[in-house]
Parts: sequence; C-alpha cells; structure tokens
Amino acid sequence: MTLAQQRARFEATRTIHGSAKLTFHGVDGFDVYNPSIPFVRAGREFIFGRVERRHEWARSWARLFARTGPDEWTVVPDSMIYPIEDPYVSVIGDHLVMGGTHVVWYQKDLKYHACFYRGTQLDDLYYFTTGPDNMKDIRLVELADGRVGVFSRPRDASIHATTGSYSQIGFAVIDSLDDLTPAVIEEAPYIPGIFEPDSWGGCNQVYRLASGQLGVVGHICYPAADPAGSYNVYMNMSFVFDPARHEVSALQIIGTRTCYPEGPTKVYGTKDTAFTAGIVMRADGRADLYSGLNDCEVGRAVIDYPFAGHGDIVTG
Repeated sequence: MTLAQQRARFEATRTIHGSAKLTFHGVDGFDVYNPSIPFVRAGREFIFGRVERRHEWARSWARLFARTGPDEWTVVPDSMIYPIEDPYVSVIGDHLVMGGTHVVWYQKDLKYHACFYRGTQLDDLYYFTTGPDNMKDIRLVELADGRVGVFSRPRDASIHATTGSYSQIGFAVIDSLDDLTPAVIEEAPYIPGIFEPDSWGGCNQVYRLASGQLGVVGHICYPAADPAGSYNVYMNMSFVFDPARHEVSALQIIGTRTCYPEGPTKVYGTKDTAFTAGIVMRADGRADLYSGLNDCEVGRAVIDYPFAGHGDIVTG
C-alpha cells in the first residue's frame, strides 16, 4: 500500500479529539513555525520556534517563547537568538539540549548541518558540536543506563539509488554528549523497514518507554502533484524502536494537514505540510500532537496515545 493510500485510509478512520493553532506574541511581522515540543523548566512552560518572514527562505532564527495562555506564547525578552531553523529539545542528565539546522550559502550552493547547544540556563545555551554536512533531523534521547541514543537521518542520491527511498534513519549509542561527533552520527547503522520507495522522513522527538523500548514521533513524506503544480506531502507518524534488536514496530500515520485548522501556506509546494514537533501527554491520557503547518504556522491536535501497548513514557 502506497503512502497516499495509507493516508486515505487514515483520514477515513481517524479520531481527532480537538485541534487549534498556536498564537505567538512579540515577533510582529514574522511567522513562527516548525517548533520544538513544549517543555517545562523551573516550573514554567516554554517552546522554541522557528522565526522567519513569510517571503524569505533560509533566513531563520530559533527563539524562546513562554506560555502566556491557552495556545498562546510570548517571546522571552533578552533571551538568546540562535541562527538555526526547526529547533528541537531533549533532556540529557541535567542539561537541556537544543538542536536545529544551520543553513549556509556558498554563492548559489546551499549547504546545511545540524548545530547542538546545551546548558542549564535556558535563555543562554552554549554551542557544543555540529552534525555531518547536509544532514537534518538528528535526535537524541537519554537511555535508561544514562547513555545517549542518537538517531540520524542521511539523505542523498546514493541512498535513493541503493534503497529506493530518499532517506534512511540510523541509530547509534554513545556514552555521553561529549562523544557526539559527525562521524558517530554518519556511521549510525540504518534501521530497516521504515520507508517505502520514493518516500522520506525522519525522527522529530524520541521518548523512553516503560517497556525499555523507544517511542519515536516523526515525519513521513512523499511527492505529489495536481493541475496547479507539484508539492510534497508531510505527515505526522510514529513508531516503536527496540534498541537491543535494532527493529521497528507499530509504524503508523498519526496526523495529516487535515487534522489541524485551515490556514495559509508559504508557497504552493508547502500546502500539504504537517512537519512534526512531537507529543505532550495530557491529564486525560491522550496526547497533544504539535506540528508546523505549511511552513508558516503551528498547530496542535489531540490524539490517542500512539504507543499504547508498549508502555507509558518515562519521565524524570
């Protein structure tokens, strides 16, 4: 079954318990999209968001926002502005780790790499390492024994030639953040069975489960076209990863653009984009699924817990 067919089946049977768009204050004239998940530090709730003007590309910053109301966030004054896009966070030991994609132009040649920052002072994290050239969507998770799981996402022409898909996801384990290097990320063994031919995607947030497995929320994508032009379909997905067996199970679509309120798009090619941030558990046992929308907004959809049967998310 193709991804388009899987999408049609999901949308015919889905259960969405509510949805909303997020409002961001303090950055007038700029869009905020492709955020991190909301997270709590020192008793307050925060989110990092990609800040960019609607008509511009590759001129993004990641900024810190604090929750100031239901689905309302306000920029934290005087907090550090990071020269990256599509920020994400994880907690490793007592450090908050924030990463994102730094884009560099060499004349007309665009290159990019992941940059990682860490620290305990939320509004002033420090850069500590860089990922391989032209690799996005590198994600980290603290494992039960204190080591760090690293998910990679290589994407290039050789992968398409050898596997049929446009990207892969790899996984490796390191002893500490000090061991996070481009070589470790690039050499992470691929995880089989995630992407079908001519599709791509990656991890966006990883959770340690009580079963000892890892719950991954990510994006999965395929190219599409209609009479008005071509575009890429980005969907929210999840799977369960067994790090001991290096195997995936319970791969599923958990959200598409239609699960969120309607809104504008940056360009035609991003009109069907739900770029996953991750989930935050709710008191009712369901999950708030956060996602960038059409490269210009952020949405939230209430979904059933995607890792049911594989253990609760371990916190702390």
